[in-house]
Amino acid sequence: MPELSVIVHGPNTQDRLTGLLASLAAHPHPDVEVIVAAVGPWAQETARAYAPEMLVLPLPDGTDDAAARSAGAARASGRWLHFVHAKDGLPAGAPRTVAERVAQLPDEVDVLLFDHVRSTWETAGLPSSDGPRLARAGRAAHPLDDIARSALRITPLLGNRALRTPFWHAHEPHLTTPDEPYAAYATLLLADHVAALNQVAYEHHELRPESLPPVTPEQHHALVDRYEALLTLATGAAGRAVPAVPAVAPGHASRATHAVLYDVMIRDCLRTFARTPMPDPVAREFFRRAAEAAVRQRPPGYRRPAGPEGIRRGLLEENAYTGYRAFQAANRSRRAAKSALGARARQVSAALGDHHYRRSLSRPVNPNLAVFAAYWNRGVACNPAAIAAKLSELAPQIHPVWVVTPDNAPLLPPHTDHVLPGTRRYREVLATAKYLVNNVNFPNAVVKRPDAIHLQTHHGTPLKRMGVDQMDFPAAAKGLDFQALLSRIDRWDYSVSANSHSTRMWERAYPSRFVSLDHGYPRNDVYYTATAADIRTIRDRLGIPPAHRAILYAPTHRDYEAGWTPRLDLATLAEQLGKDTVLLVRGHYFYGGTPSPLTALRRTGRVIDVSAYEPVEDLALAADALITDYSSIMFDYANLDRPIVVHADDWETYRSTRGVYFDLMAEPPGQVARTQQELTEILTTSAWHDEAATKARTAFRHRFCEYDDGRAAERVVRRVFLGESEDALPPVTPLEERTPAPSPREAV
Repeated sequence: MPELSVIVHGPNTQDRLTGLLASLAAHPHPDVEVIVAAVGPWAQETARAYAPEMLVLPLPDGTDDAAARSAGAARASGRWLHFVHAKDGLPAGAPRTVAERVAQLPDEVDVLLFDHVRSTWETAGLPSSDGPRLARAGRAAHPLDDIARSALRITPLLGNRALRTPFWHAHEPHLTTPDEPYAAYATLLLADHVAALNQVAYEHHELRPESLPPVTPEQHHALVDRYEALLTLATGAAGRAVPAVPAVAPGHASRATHAVLYDVMIRDCLRTFARTPMPDPVAREFFRRAAEAAVRQRPPGYRRPAGPEGIRRGLLEENAYTGYRAFQAANRSRRAAKSALGARARQVSAALGDHHYRRSLSRPVNPNLAVFAAYWNRGVACNPAAIAAKLSELAPQIHPVWVVTPDNAPLLPPHTDHVLPGTRRYREVLATAKYLVNNVNFPNAVVKRPDAIHLQTHHGTPLKRMGVDQMDFPAAAKGLDFQALLSRIDRWDYSVSANSHSTRMWERAYPSRFVSLDHGYPRNDVYYTATAADIRTIRDRLGIPPAHRAILYAPTHRDYEAGWTPRLDLATLAEQLGKDTVLLVRGHYFYGGTPSPLTALRRTGRVIDVSAYEPVEDLALAADALITDYSSIMFDYANLDRPIVVHADDWETYRSTRGVYFDLMAEPPGQVARTQQELTEILTTSAWHDEAATKARTAFRHRFCEYDDGRAAERVVRRVFLGESEDALPPVTPLEERTPAPSPREAV
């Protein structure tokens, strides 16, 4: 019995089915079966090319989606079902990802929700708004009442969820309605428990409206009927019903869930009324029905929100159509006036700022001024920080000024001279500085003066595709303006590399005339200069008991995940590793704005959340070993010659979505685990530091720690700021002759 049955259903609309089946055929998985409920001759002809690997069910033209889904489900043998419309798509590796996730779920879970991207006739791979909601749900199983505010606001598609097969059959009368959003909501209302997977596993394709039949008045009005039927389903009471949907059903929802669903109904009705063009008679009837439903379904004790939204809801409940239209018109006028005023103010401010910047460009370049920035103005960090520190030692006459955001300015080290973006002094220093140093790029508007020097330090060794190499990976590029990128690259005078692999990839990804500095990454100098006392101090600061093994878990950002949900059950892992092991967990900085999934674990003492700790080099020095996935921290940590374990549960998805420069599974820095069970086995035996792991790490270090020897910052400063020739610089110490910082055990 396979874990998952993927049921592709529907006609071959605009030849979308061809690409979907080709993708499924290119990525088979033993725990996934594919059933094609092919509607009409074109779909059947397309699907037959993939038989017998896929089970093809020919269905007559005109078979609706509900009937096609039922036909496919009737022939499915998987423990779980995933309904995929023939016009939609699946990211590479998505069925495997879903199959592996459902295999881990307890029997009480009936529905697994996951993320999706949207594609239209104009664009592809647009992120949904569901990622943060899925991230908040975490990886645990929940009754709907616990996550109703998030789950009931997930886009109502059957394609962004998997259903346990017995659950589907038990509630088939409610789930086979032609109204897909009703069926999607019903899966949640009827489920015992719900789980989430914060990963893109579906592509919803929106067809061009002009290619579809016009929407009838009845279809507009059906929106109200849908929500009334759902609210009835939630309470299990008799009431109004959508055609072909039973009126009575045993819902699991509480009053709180009922209130959330009511709120979803009101928001959707008002949004539809405001944004959907309707003839006036149709709009009046829609408003009247929505008003009646708002009053009839209003939960006991319900209070309207304050402000304009409360006014809108009050007008709806009073069926005040004319008053609502007047309120809309007034709001439109107010917004237009405010927008015009704001636009004018921005134009004036921008013009003044641009004028001041242009005037500053006419001033002489200051040979003793250097502007530094890191990670989109987050603060003093990474290679720029290491260069600035060495600059103060070797060339104290050059004054550093850091660009930081207002939020990060209070976190700067004491007495750090800094400017805020957009301010008068910010423009002045950018216009007159001799040196501009960044590990990303300065804004497009920055002018490259002939006698200024732009130093690009980067912030990692590239495993994933970068720069123009992202052109073939739109999900990763996310609308990146490649022409603007090339203009920014053309400002670079120097590009810093830690190894020849990076040098070659930077020249490929960023084609321009810059000079490659094969001097090593300055931020990695500390891995050769830190002392035993330094390491003891860091571990004390982090609260790591003496003689305890500390393992740093530092996963990377995924372009297909909007928020961060740890891919490991950290509480269980910490328990299995034993009381003498501490897990240092660092979420990627791209997820800094999302709620931390580690909040509950902080109180257990088994996990230390170091996501906000700076600098990251301290964490590496404190750790006896590193667990990562595809993060560039592995290349830096390898300098310490300590064990690295790669947890690669979604390597195929990452590789096909983001693109990579080499096969990490074939050239890893140590042991590789594809599941948490494998990871636990590696870390609870000697495998994490055995001969095989050491051999893999040694080969990895020879390739990727090529120029890092503890003197990278010195070489960069002497070459760029002091103008010394390359021949005069300290040579790179061969790897065999280097001595990394002592390990924590050696530092005790």
